[in-house]
Amino acid sequence: MKYVLIVLFAFASSVQADDAWLKRVVALEKRIAALETQLAPVLEQERVKHVAAQQKERARERMMMDGEIYSRADLNIIEKLYQTANQDWRSEDAKKSLKLLADRYPRANRTGCAVLYLGQMSEGDEQLDYLKQAIARHSGCYYGNGVQVGGYARLYLAMRHKKEGQDQRAGKLFEEIRTHFPDAIDHKGQLLTSHLAGLE
Repeated sequence: MKYVLIVLFAFASSVQADDAWLKRVVALEKRIAALETQLAPVLEQERVKHVAAQQKERARERMMMDGEIYSRADLNIIEKLYQTANQDWRSEDAKKSLKLLADRYPRANRTGCAVLYLGQMSEGDEQLDYLKQAIARHSGCYYGNGVQVGGYARLYLAMRHKKEGQDQRAGKLFEEIRTHFPDAIDHKGQLLTSHLAGLE
């Protein structure tokens, strides 16, 4: 009988120890979950910063490719035309400068940005034409801050379709951004995909 009592006591102690251990594990899991929730925005912010840095590097690489296509003199003219427009994007001189850039240097990286700017500053059918041209001919071009013309032009065109009630066309462009431009950023360094939920 004494032996049975010892075994029962040992078993009860073991159950109590297991129960205390289980409670500690559950408490630790809750704390870890709470910390993960707190850290999630910080980790996402760091991930987006890393993606933006990668996009800037791609922009630099794309700009360097112009040196294989155009002479140093042409590159200077390209930059001068672009910077003339950069002084006042909404002026007639800016529009003329960007159009000249697009006509004379169709393969330049800055031309993709110029065509997208023309799309942003235009209205009606002219806007549609420029945005479609930016997508069709200049998707691989980048602004110096890492914004890719292909993704950004799709976002603008999708917003235009959305505004006009053409949800199916807009949805197709949103899907293209998700599929083909998941790392594309806006001018503030935020992922374009982060804007889509509020637009759809």
